[in-house]
Amino acid sequence: MSNIAITVYGAEQKCASCVNLPSAKETYEWLQAAIERKYDTEQIDFTYVDIDETQNNPEHQAFTQKIMDEEYFYPLVVLNGDVVGEGNPKLKSIYQAIETNGISPSS
Repeated sequence: MSNIAITVYGAEQKCASCVNLPSAKETYEWLQAAIERKYDTEQIDFTYVDIDETQNNPEHQAFTQKIMDEEYFYPLVVLNGDVVGEGNPKLKSIYQAIETNGISPSS
């Protein structure tokens, strides 16, 4: 079984509609901790991408541009190239995407 990649895109400054929510970095840390409690994370790679920094990875560039073009809100959560949450991501949908990719909760 291959690894899955979970990438959270965000910025230091909160988006206008996210004022009462945690920052993107806090969301990334919370999400990583929640996933590590439920799953064996040896097969899960976590990445945080700051949308205000220059990106060399083409996928990161594409998602960063879509956020800048307001196609997506941040924090944007992407699992293996598929968007699984944005703005205020829900754990249930992220867990479902992880399990759809072949990773079961640890016992």
